[in-house]
Amino acid sequence: MPVNLSPIDKAKFVAARRAVDFVESGMRLGLGTGSTAAWMVRCLAERIQEEGLKVVGVPTSIRTAELARQLGVPLMSLDEAKWLDLTIDGADEIDPDLNLIKGGGAALLQEKIVATASDQMIVIADVAKEMVQLGAFPLPVEIIPFGWQTTKALIEETLISMDVLNHDVTLRMNGEAPLVTDGANYILDLHLKRIGSPRQLSLVLNQIPGVVENGLFIDICDKVVIGHGDGRVRVRDINSGETMDERLDLEPADNIFADLDD
Repeated sequence: MPVNLSPIDKAKFVAARRAVDFVESGMRLGLGTGSTAAWMVRCLAERIQEEGLKVVGVPTSIRTAELARQLGVPLMSLDEAKWLDLTIDGADEIDPDLNLIKGGGAALLQEKIVATASDQMIVIADVAKEMVQLGAFPLPVEIIPFGWQTTKALIEETLISMDVLNHDVTLRMNGEAPLVTDGANYILDLHLKRIGSPRQLSLVLNQIPGVVENGLFIDICDKVVIGHGDGRVRVRDINSGETMDERLDLEPADNIFADLDD
């Protein structure tokens, strides 16, 4: 592991390292997007180099694909793979039922497609991502650029009748221009503060013309691995109802992680 990491990065690292233990040779893997998923790709590359692990990854974004290629993780497209054994990805929020908010990295559409094309999804996160109720993190909604202001107005009107605390909707920007996703779409961030019924909201949002997909992942996550800055991890399996608390050794730096020390 890299040295001189902040507690939050240590938490992300141990969650990623523990989740990669579930990977077996021969698997086709969905590779998530984001800072915690980047740790996972590095941990996966370490197992490939040191153990000769035979896997193929399906990346959920251009930047994940670039990192995987750089580290020597074999890749294929989802169309080539057709179905996956396991997806490992991060999350912006996780509730007690393992429902998620995802999309802080603007890759929610491809992340959801890959996750639902998998036998199992494992979510990795630091302990700060666990919430009693979803909604503190803005909910991303991917929309087509055509008529985006009309789509935004329709979403704002719809939110009035939803069980949410706030109704503010903003277009995500990249400097002076709208952020454009890998799918050539825009992102609207819904600043709701509290989501009373995630399932209902997800269904309603996806019925609005112009909406491609929303960042609520309902009944998709099977396991969550929560990391702490002192090396502790908690693994929770929603299907078996089991929760396991473990501690991982924080190992010295090696070449897979050396560039993350600064």
